[in-house]
Amino acid sequence: MVARLVIAAPSSGSGKTTVATGLMAAFAASGLAVSPHKVGPDYIDPGYHALATGRPGRNLDAYLCGTELMAPLFARGSAGCDLAVVEGVMGMYDGAAGAGELASTAQLAKLLRAPVVLVVDASSQSRSVAALVHGFLSWDPEVRVGGVILNKVASDRHEELLREALEDVGVPVLGVVRRRAAVATPSRHLGLVPVAERAAEAVASVEAMAELVREGCDLAGLLALARSAPPLGAEAWSAAGALLAGADVPGAADPDGLGLPVGSVGGPGLTGGPGPAGGPGSPGGRSPAGGRRPVVAVAGGPAFTFSYAEQVELLTACGAEVVTFDPLRDERLPEGTSGIVIGGGFPEVYAPELSANEALRKVVGEFARNGGPVAAECAGLLYLARSLDGQPMCGVLDADARMGERLTLGYREAVAVADSALAATGTRMRGHEFHRTVIEPGAGPVPAWGMLRPQRRVEGFVQRGVHASYLHTHWAADPRVARRFVAWCAR
Repeated sequence: MVARLVIAAPSSGSGKTTVATGLMAAFAASGLAVSPHKVGPDYIDPGYHALATGRPGRNLDAYLCGTELMAPLFARGSAGCDLAVVEGVMGMYDGAAGAGELASTAQLAKLLRAPVVLVVDASSQSRSVAALVHGFLSWDPEVRVGGVILNKVASDRHEELLREALEDVGVPVLGVVRRRAAVATPSRHLGLVPVAERAAEAVASVEAMAELVREGCDLAGLLALARSAPPLGAEAWSAAGALLAGADVPGAADPDGLGLPVGSVGGPGLTGGPGPAGGPGSPGGRSPAGGRRPVVAVAGGPAFTFSYAEQVELLTACGAEVVTFDPLRDERLPEGTSGIVIGGGFPEVYAPELSANEALRKVVGEFARNGGPVAAECAGLLYLARSLDGQPMCGVLDADARMGERLTLGYREAVAVADSALAATGTRMRGHEFHRTVIEPGAGPVPAWGMLRPQRRVEGFVQRGVHASYLHTHWAADPRVARRFVAWCAR
C-alpha cells in the first residue's frame, strides 16, 4: 500500500502547483521515492513533477480514460514508491462541464481513497477562510479533507488571524506558505512554460518551491496523513496486460445519426489479418513483423513536449522500438523509421526554427507522401501543414495555420469518420482540445474525426498513412489504437 495525498484547492490560481511540486521535491530530497500524478489532461505540470521526483509525471483523467482505470493507472505509477502526491485540477469539485463530478479532483480522491489537503489562497481574507473551508469539508462527506495549507499569507499577524478563524472548523492547518517571487514560473498563452524550454530556470524554480514548503509546512504531519490512507486494492495497469485484454467490442447501432458503425471500437484490420485499413495484428509485446521491431520515431525537444507516459509504453508493448527525435535540431529521422508520432507542444513559439530545419521538413514530407504512417496531434497537425504563421512547414496537408485570438479548450467526444493508421471507421474516443491556433481549412476532404459533443462537426485530416487532428487522446483508454498504429508501421 502506498501512502498518498491529493492536493486540491477551492479554485484555479490558489497555488496547487507550487505546493504539490514543492511537496514532491521536499519529500524526494528527504530520501523517499515519490510518485507524481496530475488530475486532468494537463501536460505541463507533470514536467515539473518529474523534475521534482525523478520519475515520470502521470495523468489521471477519468473523462479521457474512464473511472475504472484511475486506480490501476495510479497503481502503475506508484509501484515501488513510498509516497504518491496527486495534484488536482481547477477547483476541487470542478470537472467535465455538465457531467457532475466526472473528472474532478474530488471524484479522483474518492476513487483513490486518498486524503485531501486543501490549498487556500488566503491573500485577501481572514475570518472568512473558516466559512470557505467549512463549505468544502461539508459539501461531499465522502471526500476526506485531512488538512489545510494556507497560501500567500502576508505576515505573522495575518497567519494568527487565519489560524484563529479555523480553530472551530475541525481541520488541522498543515502549512502556512508566504508569497515569494523566487517560486514564480513564467506563463504564456497555454499556461506555464514547459520544463524542456527552461531547464536550468525550472530546476531553480522547483528547488525554490521545495524550500518554501520545507519552511512553511508540517512535513511530518502531511506524511502521517498520507500514510493513513486505507488499502486501495487495485491491480496495477500494464501496457501488455491492457493489450491482451483488448478484445473487440461488438458493433452497435448508429446512436449518433452519422451513418457510422459507432459501436465497433476495433473495426476492420485492427486485430485480425490484413483488413482494408489495418494490416497484420499484433499481440502485445511481440514484433508485429514476426522479427524486426518497427521503429516508431516520436517527436520531442522543446517544441513538442506534450505526451502521456503510457503512449510510449503501449507502443513498446506492441513490439515497436521507440526512438525520440527533435524537429528543431535533427536533420534526419531515426535510422529505419517506419512510423512517426508527433504530439502536442508549442510549434507556434518555434515556427522560425522549425521552418529553418528544411532538411527534416523535406524528409518528413516525403515519408508522409509515400504513405508512411503518421499520428499527429495538435502541434503535430500544425507541423504537417503547409505553413504556420507564414513560415513554411512540412507541406503534407493542404492547409495553413496561424495564431488566433481565442483559446479553444475543453473535453470532446469524437468518432473516426474514416479508416486510418490510428483508428478504424467508427472508433469512439474521448479527447481534449487545447490550443490558440487556427488551421484553415479545419478539415480535409477526408476528415479524421466527427465531433459529437459539445458541437457536431468534422475535424482533422486523413490522407494516405496520415492521421492529423487537434484532438489530444489518451491511448490507455483504448490500447488497440497503439496496436493498429504499430501494425501499419510493420507492413
